[in-house]
Order: sequence, then C-alpha cells, then structure tokens
Amino acid sequence: MTIAFARFHQKEEHSSGHYGRRAARAVIDKILGIIAIPVLAGDLPGPRLTPGGINPEVTQENIKSTVCVKGWTKTVRPPAYYTNGLKKQRIREYGYDSRNPKDYEEGHLIPLSVGGNPTDRKNLWPEPRKSQWNAARKDELEFAMFKALCRGNVTLEETRLASATNWIEAYKKYAILRGRYRGGHGE
Repeated sequence: MTIAFARFHQKEEHSSGHYGRRAARAVIDKILGIIAIPVLAGDLPGPRLTPGGINPEVTQENIKSTVCVKGWTKTVRPPAYYTNGLKKQRIREYGYDSRNPKDYEEGHLIPLSVGGNPTDRKNLWPEPRKSQWNAARKDELEFAMFKALCRGNVTLEETRLASATNWIEAYKKYAILRGRYRGGHGE
C-alpha cells in the first residue's frame, strides 16, 4: 500500500533568535493543520479515473440562485440506484481490497454544493469510510467550503480547484474555515 506523508519539520538547532521563530512556526502549523499524518493511497481518488467534473449550470454569477439556495443540491442529486450501481463498478475499477459497498460512500470529488457535476463518472468515486481521511472528514471540508462560498469568503473557482486537486491538502489549508463553519454536512 502506498503511503505519502504530509509536510513535517525537522528539529531546528537552538541558537539566538531561532527558538522564537521555531515556536511561532509550530503554532502556525498547528493552526493550519499542517502536521505529519499518513495519507493512504485510497484516501484520494485516482486522477485518471476521477479527475472531477463541474456542473456548467453553476457559475460565480449565479451562486445565489443555485448552490446557495437552501435545498438546491436535492434538486440535482442523482438517485441512489444510479450511485449504488456506479459504486460497485468503481470499487472494482479502483481495486480496493474490500469489495463491501458499505465500506464506501459514492461521493462527488467536486461537491454538488460548490457546483460539482451530479452524474459525471469523472466526478464520482468510492470514498473510504474506514480511514483517517474518510468520507466524513471530506464532508466537513465540503460544508465549510460551501458556507465560505455563499458568504463571499472564497470564490467558486477556489472551492472547485481545492476539491479537485487534493481535498486532504485543502482540508488542512482551510482549517480556519472548518472551525468557523462547524456542524453541517457537505453536498
């Protein structure tokens, strides 16, 4: 199993002025969530199978009448029979050890709540439920990004790019937003 590690800092030598910078850097790193946490290969979707897909009906200009309207995602969410069938196919395509569909959530790489494509296979993947970087953690990020988008703290392009590029890095980068907008669920 491939394991990648988030950024970590080597011990710095104690010399004049370095201790203060080292302590300040440690505080900043904790605030931003940049700590040494292993990332398992299945925690991120394969870019060949799931590069992400956007809903062309959602633009920065119309977010107040689309994604920011309460209940909007329910109007575009694909039916369970579609996602459940796709989940079984994608589990095989991804080559996951566990083939039990209950171990995964067929989620949208670019969430519906920030204008992700609802039915494009390129935007759907079986998110592991039993992992440090699981579907529930991605949901926390999705909710925070959705709230930040609708309150004007981030742009639609930023939210889509953060999700599609590496949602785990986005989770760390946007720790402050996650703290501000707790309690909800993505999509």
